[in-house]
Formats: sequence, structure tokens, C-alpha cells
Amino acid sequence: MSLTTPMVFHCPYCMEPNEVGIDETNDIDVMQVLDCQICCQPIEMTVLEEGDTLSVHVEREND
Repeated sequence: MSLTTPMVFHCPYCMEPNEVGIDETNDIDVMQVLDCQICCQPIEMTVLEEGDTLSVHVEREND
């Protein structure tokens, strides 16, 4: 049994889809920096919780 929820977001640099595992206990409202799985650019990612729905907000680290 996995303790993470898979979610997909699009890289703000190359626009390619990336998959990330979200830990619903520890990742909500925490900004993390990760590299795009395709172009390796640094991405600032924040997981937001709206009711029972999770969403991933990403932006370029260098902006």
C-alpha cells in the first residue's frame, strides 16, 4: 500500500507532464523545490488543499 497520492503537473519551463507522489500528511501548504523530470530545471511546487481536493501549484524557481 502506497502512502503517497500520485499527481501530475506540467513543467513551467518545458510544459511537459511530470508525476509526483504527494504525502497528504506532510506536503500540504509546504513549498518544495524539485527538478523537472524532462528538462531538469528547478521548480517551486506547493500542494494546496481545497476541501477534499488537492491541487499542485508550480512556478519557475528563478522568477
